[in-house]
Amino acid sequence: MTETFEARRRVIGAMALAPAELLRSRFAAAFGDAPDAVAVRGPEVGLVMLRGRAGGGGAPFNLGEASVCRATVRLASGEVGHAMILGRDAGHARLAAHLDALWQRDDWRDRVEAEIVAPALAADAEAAGARAEETAATRVDFFTLVRGED
Repeated sequence: MTETFEARRRVIGAMALAPAELLRSRFAAAFGDAPDAVAVRGPEVGLVMLRGRAGGGGAPFNLGEASVCRATVRLASGEVGHAMILGRDAGHARLAAHLDALWQRDDWRDRVEAEIVAPALAADAEAAGARAEETAATRVDFFTLVRGED
């Protein structure tokens, strides 16, 4: 049960982080025969409060709000898919929820993993690498010169 929970968490996270265009293009190309999903909730747009900590370890404070969109769908076979994405793209949230529901079916899981999850995680890793390179380029290394008196 825990393995399935962690795997599903990884899948939902990958679809939430994936660019909407990546999901749309891959879904259109490889999932034309996917069963339809009926909306249970949403998509609906709302706000979440972002919390921060001064210095990374201080007392928490309200940093600000961010828009999120959530959706819940159900397949005819009974699987219920959920999604919550940062931003206001209702289509992205609905598609992510549909893919979550498909992933829960044994006959679709490998296909969703190969066509959606793996490319989404690869795209996220590539973006993280690009951010790390950009940050490293601005890094300043400080050093202390020792004067001869000590």
